[in-house]
Amino acid sequence: MIYETNALAVAVFSLFVAAVLGLSFWLGRKATSAGGYFAAHGQIGWFVNGVAFAGDYLSAASFLGICGMIAFYGYDGFLYSIGYLAGWIVALFVIAEPIRRLGRFTFADALDAKFQSKGVKTAAAISTLVVSLFYLIPQMVGAGALVKPLLGLPHWSGVLLVGVTVTLIVVTAGMVSTTWVQFIKGALLLIFCAVLVGLILDRGLAVPRAADGATISAKDSARWTQTLETARDGAKLVNGAPLGADNQLDSRLRADVGTGFGSISALPGGVERTGPLGPISYLATFSQSTIVTWQKSEKTDAATGTRTATFTPKESTGDDLLLPGANPTFKGIRSPELSKKLDFFSLMIALFLGTASLPHILIRYYTVKDAAAARKSTVVGIAAIGGFYVLTLYLGLGAMTSGHLDPTDSNMSAPLLARSFSDTLFAIISAIAFTTVLGTVSGLVMAGAGAVAHDLLANVFGVVREDKAKVRVAKIAAIALGVGAMALGILFERMNVTFLVGWAFNIAASANLPSLVMVLFWKRTTKQGVVAAVLVGIVSSLAWVLTSADTIEKVYGYSAADAANLAFVPFSQPGLVTIPLGFVTLVAVSLMTRRNPATA
Repeated sequence: MIYETNALAVAVFSLFVAAVLGLSFWLGRKATSAGGYFAAHGQIGWFVNGVAFAGDYLSAASFLGICGMIAFYGYDGFLYSIGYLAGWIVALFVIAEPIRRLGRFTFADALDAKFQSKGVKTAAAISTLVVSLFYLIPQMVGAGALVKPLLGLPHWSGVLLVGVTVTLIVVTAGMVSTTWVQFIKGALLLIFCAVLVGLILDRGLAVPRAADGATISAKDSARWTQTLETARDGAKLVNGAPLGADNQLDSRLRADVGTGFGSISALPGGVERTGPLGPISYLATFSQSTIVTWQKSEKTDAATGTRTATFTPKESTGDDLLLPGANPTFKGIRSPELSKKLDFFSLMIALFLGTASLPHILIRYYTVKDAAAARKSTVVGIAAIGGFYVLTLYLGLGAMTSGHLDPTDSNMSAPLLARSFSDTLFAIISAIAFTTVLGTVSGLVMAGAGAVAHDLLANVFGVVREDKAKVRVAKIAAIALGVGAMALGILFERMNVTFLVGWAFNIAASANLPSLVMVLFWKRTTKQGVVAAVLVGIVSSLAWVLTSADTIEKVYGYSAADAANLAFVPFSQPGLVTIPLGFVTLVAVSLMTRRNPATA
């Protein structure tokens, strides 16, 4: 069985959570002023801040989502890694030093540095809250996915556990504790993922055998196909029979064919096992192998409310899986349809430009002492993040061939891969993954709390004037954001976290990047142009996302055919349209308002 709670996993998990909370309470003594709470007094060292960048950025989407997408679709998942990493080029060469010189605590500080406008602060604060909220959803979904195998608890309990823990982290010490939590989890994630990749290469690739000793092949799809029926009351049937006490689809497949989900049916040269492989030879051998992948189809009986999910095996060549286009999200790469190609390019543009627009990443530049330290932090962050993303390719391919996939939850691919080696490694990797969620969520909550307390209530409405009052209000805002994140994490349980993060990157790049770039590099930018660009970016990207075929199908529950007919937009990713729209809006409005000396 791939899911089986054990005392060691619970102990390691509890130790991690206790250590994180203990650190937060200890550091909380140093974060009583606004400067300490929002920016750690600007005294974080550039190396620590750089690794903390990695800890902040390498979220549930990076670890759980990308590994899961590679495990199920191959190279397509790795395209997310490339997009996420490429975005740091913009952050390094365009954003890092200028924003450190302009800002104080929040993204709105930098955007409004030249204007002192309540309108700019309000628009930037709204953008920060919207982007943070959309980025919080996949983190909380990933948290819920982790506790099911680790603690044997339902999804909602994991979401609540993360929400409560993160709220305590932010409320007790703010950016000080958030930075050190991110530093520790970033370092641990890199170290143990490297260990896991080493074990994958040492194990090599192998063709599994059935219980009777025969070589397993998916060509007999009738034998392999698994049908999971879930009734309205939660009762489950597999292939018409009760699922069993363990409640695991994997167990039924093992009983039927002798192996779990994710396997190789043929290796090059007809061998059954390769033995240890190097990084290059592993990819070369994989490309020449035949891999069993899985296709999922779902339908719902309107009369009974029973959901039926059918998992059908398909043999694919490793060569094909190492080319883009296997994932339905990226079918446009190979499709002759222009709209599908545009959908892919739009997502890649959003990933490339979204990094430098994420509020919880931007505020980290205020935790170091000067612009030079900000640049050094970014270089360290790029090195750490780049190293991790290279590892995700091996983690995903290792999971794809491990026989330990859960076809009902792609987010669990990396932890279950660790379980295929040992329960100890599974416990450590799962605990680190959970801490990964904690670090990213705490950064997002910090950004949102700063937007409410510092930008809106202090600078726009002027109702919070004293330093201590500002910190107190920020802590209350953090609690409210934590509660909202928990509710959304439960609501979006069934969605892949990487898919959800694509939304956040599109909205961030559309709402924030045009204004940020033009404020830094175009002297004619006016406050009216900034406000218009931010609001148009938010509204247009949100409207596009919420009326797209992907959302109509995966969120609103319509069939794929109905979703395609109901969609208001030609493709699902808005960045290709809404990012240029933000720039055009800013330029047009700025040119129309630049004659007023007060706004020029």
